[in-house]
Amino acid sequence: MQQLLVNAELDDLIRLHGSPLNIVNPLPMGQNISQLTQVAKDRDVDFQVFFARKSNRCLTFVDQAAQCGAGIDTASQNEVQQCIDCGMDPHRIICTAAVKSESLIHNCLRHGVCICIDNEDELSLVEYEADRLGCVASIALRIGGFEHEGAKLVTRFGFDVDRDRGIVDRFSESSLRIDGIHFHLDGYDAAQRVTGIRTACDWIERLRRSGQSPTFIDMGGGFPISYLESEQEWTDFWHEHELALRGKRDPITYRNHGLGRIVVDGTVHGSPKSYPYFQSPVRDEWFAAILDAEVDGTSIAQKIRTAGLQLRCEPGRSLMDGCGVTAARVEFRKRSANGDWLIGLSMNRTQCRTSSDDFLVDPIVVPTRDAGGEPMSGYLVGAYCTESELLSLRRLHFPNGIQRGDLVVFPNTAGYLMHFLESRSHQFPLAKNVIYQDEPGAELPLDPIDAF
Repeated sequence: MQQLLVNAELDDLIRLHGSPLNIVNPLPMGQNISQLTQVAKDRDVDFQVFFARKSNRCLTFVDQAAQCGAGIDTASQNEVQQCIDCGMDPHRIICTAAVKSESLIHNCLRHGVCICIDNEDELSLVEYEADRLGCVASIALRIGGFEHEGAKLVTRFGFDVDRDRGIVDRFSESSLRIDGIHFHLDGYDAAQRVTGIRTACDWIERLRRSGQSPTFIDMGGGFPISYLESEQEWTDFWHEHELALRGKRDPITYRNHGLGRIVVDGTVHGSPKSYPYFQSPVRDEWFAAILDAEVDGTSIAQKIRTAGLQLRCEPGRSLMDGCGVTAARVEFRKRSANGDWLIGLSMNRTQCRTSSDDFLVDPIVVPTRDAGGEPMSGYLVGAYCTESELLSLRRLHFPNGIQRGDLVVFPNTAGYLMHFLESRSHQFPLAKNVIYQDEPGAELPLDPIDAF
């Protein structure tokens, strides 16, 4: 991918496909899947990865997942149907949509896709549709509300593990087949996953005693990655940000934005509302710590083996690590009323953003003319007509300047940042997605999703 940044090809691609442009590379996905499967293999754990399709809509990743033996975690009717149309085995698809319409449930049942059941109304609807179609529904019960270190892990998802324990007794004469237990936890706490798996094992035992034959536990996603190599840079940023909030130095964010933190009586309170762009351990080491954790005198890995279960997971971001960048063209530079430099890009903030306040990774400037302009600092702004339309809330320094026509590349955006919040307000088109080719001079084709 770095080759694109040192020649004129990227500029040509943006002239052809428009700005912004997503460039995706499916190959690192296979390496990321292999890291996780090796951890499980080393511990003799039956294991299956399901790619969280919601993290990136490009169909090249569906194909790559299938080639790597992974399944797909889907969250909408379009995602389910596209995976089936791509030739994915329906038994390698699970539907975990937060809200499931009747048509979505009907489509899953018709193709034999496992449905993750979140609530009583969903359960009744699946049962009704299965009876109407004359089929047995494959379902996974989603549970939540685990008791962890003396506190309840409150969540909007799933049946409560305490209040809804009686749910296992309603399936003795049902058209529903409970194939597994599912949970998903917010954040990246490995110890909470240990609690979740332990509780799920208890539910598996109760389901088996009631006559069901569940075969898997699905631990959801939330496998952490680190975007940054330097922990010191990450620590230094937050230290300088705190000084700025307290008025001890000039602001380093737009209008001294707190990024989730506020100052009360000279003291900074709250926590950053951003992804932890540096963290450790990540992905495989984090997963290994979960499987090696001791509970009830045995490891989680041994507990899963003894129960004869398959462990499943649904990573998104951690499978997309290293799989793409987003590039946009600089259209203007101007000074605001208070003297700040504003650099306008042909993109909007939904095209490189998740639910966090900011994307805290330095972008890369690709000059389209001779570099060597005057150094300057400023803020990247986007195309939506609002005062809050900042592409990055950080004040960025450009040691060689930046000018109209230059390209700004946001690295490692394939996981959620490209598509999760992307919108077409003002009737702007969605960004096109091209697939990187490793052969020099090879044409970069559009991802098939752009035909929809």
